[in-house]
Amino acid sequence: MAETAPRGTLEGWVRTPFTGGGFTYDCYEKGAGPGVVLIPELPGITPEVLGLAEHLVDEGFTVVVPSPFGVPEKEKSAGYILREVARVCVSAEFRAFALDAERPVTRFLRAVAASLNARTPGRGVGVIGMCFTGGFALATAVDDAVAASVVSQPAAPFPLGAARRADPGLSGVELERVAERARTTGFCALGLRFSDDGNSPRPRFDALAARLGDAFEVIELHSSPGNAGGFSPRAHSVLTAEVRDVPGHPALEARAKVVAFLRRQLAA
Repeated sequence: MAETAPRGTLEGWVRTPFTGGGFTYDCYEKGAGPGVVLIPELPGITPEVLGLAEHLVDEGFTVVVPSPFGVPEKEKSAGYILREVARVCVSAEFRAFALDAERPVTRFLRAVAASLNARTPGRGVGVIGMCFTGGFALATAVDDAVAASVVSQPAAPFPLGAARRADPGLSGVELERVAERARTTGFCALGLRFSDDGNSPRPRFDALAARLGDAFEVIELHSSPGNAGGFSPRAHSVLTAEVRDVPGHPALEARAKVVAFLRRQLAA
């Protein structure tokens, strides 16, 4: 059995500074086909995030990976994670603890999505957010350029207290616009989490399901003791760190469902 998650490098990726929404960050692009914006999880574009990015390229997508924090291709470590968490906690563009909040960095991500949509086939682009950026993927969908959002283990706002555990990770105004698009344009979102993941609490998913209804599908992988996948109760990164390239592995199957969802939603 594979003991580590799929990994990738920056070889072959084209780095371009991109300005939008009042911010400038580097973006890395590769592939051909319908567009997908992959927003990295904390601490940044790690080899495991690049493993997911490479898989999406291999599956026939044009992938853009923005780099709003961290050092691209740097290995994940406890110290590195803590430094980046500390940085986003005090950064106004991320608003890590704010309730019912629009996060300014999402204006940049919407601009990235619109740019990618203008030059790729399909009826729109997909956006994947993970961990701290999970809710960002849904916030981008206020714009018509985004046809699908993948909300994987959303962890913002950091879930301190009942109100933050149930906060959907975007403002009420943004969520109402996304819900309207779900009712009228066929927009859909896919959510993923581990059952025992306190950093991505179930009440947050319940709040999104209450507003989006059938347009929000949830994939929950069991991580309680004795689970069939062998996941730790601390398992968190559904699409990166917990994936094993082994047929039948639950996280690998979840990744396959994400690819199928994007293909279906982005088809012209």
